[in-house]
Amino acid sequence: MSIADPVRAPGRITAIDGVRGFAVLGILLLNIVAFAMPSYAYVDPTVYGGSTGTNWWAWALAFILADGKMRGLFTMLFGASTLLIADRALRSGRSPARIHYARMATLFAIGMVHAYLIWPGDILVLYALCGALVFVARDWPLPRMFAIATLLIAAPLVSGIIDHAAAEHFRALALSPRASPAILAEWAHYQAEMDSLRATVPAELAAFRGDWQQVTAMRATLAWQAQRQIFPDLAAETTGLMLLGMALFRSGFFTGDWPARWTRAVLLIGYGLCLPAYVALALWISASNFDPIVLMLAEPLHLVLLRPAMALAHAILIMALITRIPTAWLPIRLTAAGRMAFTNYLATSIICTLLFYGYGLGWFGYLQRWQLYPVVAAIWALMLLWSKPWLDRFAAGPLEWAWRSLTFGKRQPFRRRSPSDERSFAN
Repeated sequence: MSIADPVRAPGRITAIDGVRGFAVLGILLLNIVAFAMPSYAYVDPTVYGGSTGTNWWAWALAFILADGKMRGLFTMLFGASTLLIADRALRSGRSPARIHYARMATLFAIGMVHAYLIWPGDILVLYALCGALVFVARDWPLPRMFAIATLLIAAPLVSGIIDHAAAEHFRALALSPRASPAILAEWAHYQAEMDSLRATVPAELAAFRGDWQQVTAMRATLAWQAQRQIFPDLAAETTGLMLLGMALFRSGFFTGDWPARWTRAVLLIGYGLCLPAYVALALWISASNFDPIVLMLAEPLHLVLLRPAMALAHAILIMALITRIPTAWLPIRLTAAGRMAFTNYLATSIICTLLFYGYGLGWFGYLQRWQLYPVVAAIWALMLLWSKPWLDRFAAGPLEWAWRSLTFGKRQPFRRRSPSDERSFAN
């Protein structure tokens, strides 16, 4: 049975909105580092921002509870929404393919503006490209959806194991007393490449503390680097997570139709097995002093083996909260924030870049890691406080409205005149 919002959103699935609201808040726990510090500090806290004491705990808790999980939920929900919107288009007599690809083209354009004019950590361009691919799976049977999703999500683990084994073998050869001069020279070159990730720190500090022109030049460099080098590595995983979200939606996960024993099993695996494994993994990474060779294996281990179950366990708790106390303050506010997730995501980028970049307050690189989290809490408060009053007056968030209007090539209703106005804005 679909879980509908008891007050404000007839025709919507409130569980999806609530989980999306949770994810859009949670993703800031990780993104705040990329807003406020040189880029590689996101991966390795020893690079910048502090990695001991309170700063270590800030990294460890974010890694264990949120890293990858929030992006994973967001991506799965994108897949679920792809099916929701296609199904609604079909029922209304429109072409699901035309609407979907118009949405992806519009999303791609917005993402490019976001990446090059606001924040280089944009994920929307990747979502648009992967979303264009995953649509072909819309009518696949569930077993095929789950199987292909599993293969795509697992692909980085295979390459991670191979790369880690090769790097460890190379290190053993180089550190051997019998290492040849050629091996030592290759190892020195390899280490220099690893250290180059740290070498960008001074340039990023100077640029992001500078004026609009300096920021724009560095932002364009990092955005292009992400799209050219990082996106290809994330494409299989992202497509797989979208496909998994589609399969979960078809199987009834997001509509409360899963058997209770299945949800209990996910909670047991996610929190009973994966949570302790995350603690062990965090301790291993820290003990290695964030060794890049260790990270080669640790990254896919947590993203492939641990993240999916823990992300779904998070989702189950949020859906239970929304189902059991739907009229309480927090469920209503989370749901509203999720209905405006697109607006809240881009608004967060605007707020954070104005706080941290040189053309704003210029805080870039001046706060320690733990000091970023009061900023996160303040932005969370803004999202929770403003989303519901906005939706009491308007049919959708401003960017959701613009996205839909551009998709249909026609101005959509904006001010909420009646509850039925909200039905046209799908999850």
